[in-house]
Amino acid sequence: MITSLQNPLIKQMRKLQQVKYRRQQGQFLLEGTHLLQTAWEQKWPLDVVCYTAGWQARYPTLWHQCQNDVTRFEEVSVEVLQAIATTVHPDGVVAAATTLSVPNTSLPMHQLGLALETIQDPGNLGTLIRTAVATQVEGLLLNQRSVDLDSPKVLRASAGAWFHLPKRTTDCFIDDLQQYQQQGMQLIATVPNAQQDYWQVDYRAPTMILIGNEGAGLSAPVLALADHQVNIPVAPGVESLNAAIAAAILLYEVCRQRTHTP
Repeated sequence: MITSLQNPLIKQMRKLQQVKYRRQQGQFLLEGTHLLQTAWEQKWPLDVVCYTAGWQARYPTLWHQCQNDVTRFEEVSVEVLQAIATTVHPDGVVAAATTLSVPNTSLPMHQLGLALETIQDPGNLGTLIRTAVATQVEGLLLNQRSVDLDSPKVLRASAGAWFHLPKRTTDCFIDDLQQYQQQGMQLIATVPNAQQDYWQVDYRAPTMILIGNEGAGLSAPVLALADHQVNIPVAPGVESLNAAIAAAILLYEVCRQRTHTP
């Protein structure tokens, strides 16, 4: 059992709480049984699993399964596990997984995509990922100023959906949107003061939903690309909706139109 915070492995695992070290090491943290189970089921490469004796006793089947597929499997003390985790009350297991690079050309979206510009809140991004999977979005595109896709908070908020959605962060956001547009996808931008309500668009055509920053919304260059700017009506005195809620409303309208014949 590892009991020291000065253990080289533990020091390396703790560094993965910071985005710069995740990028340097090509790894990210998975916290909790549900995320570990999902990663294992999806055959995601797992480099290290640290677990407590109590966790092993509660999940003997998963413990046994992971032993055969994890590069390094270490029992640690409760204190060490708490130091590795970013949550206040970890459930007894934290893993380091390999970051899989996604080439620019390997995010095919033909019928339904989601593009996010400068999303800052990891809880929002995790919820957006979860909603995207629920509505059969084919892929998720983010610009470089968005929150890190591998953030532990993003993974937790996605409730395991993170592993089911093709996704990529790009430093050529405008160029990529133009490419999808040239391939026949209509770009739909959410704008609080748009003249067109969101349900007035025909979403049966190939569609990319554009969602902007929580405070500033979409930038002018992205808005200029949009084929349609749509509004989600709210009662007087209410500010614009949360980014994840706005995306959910549009994505479920896409589903409604595509599954119900007028």
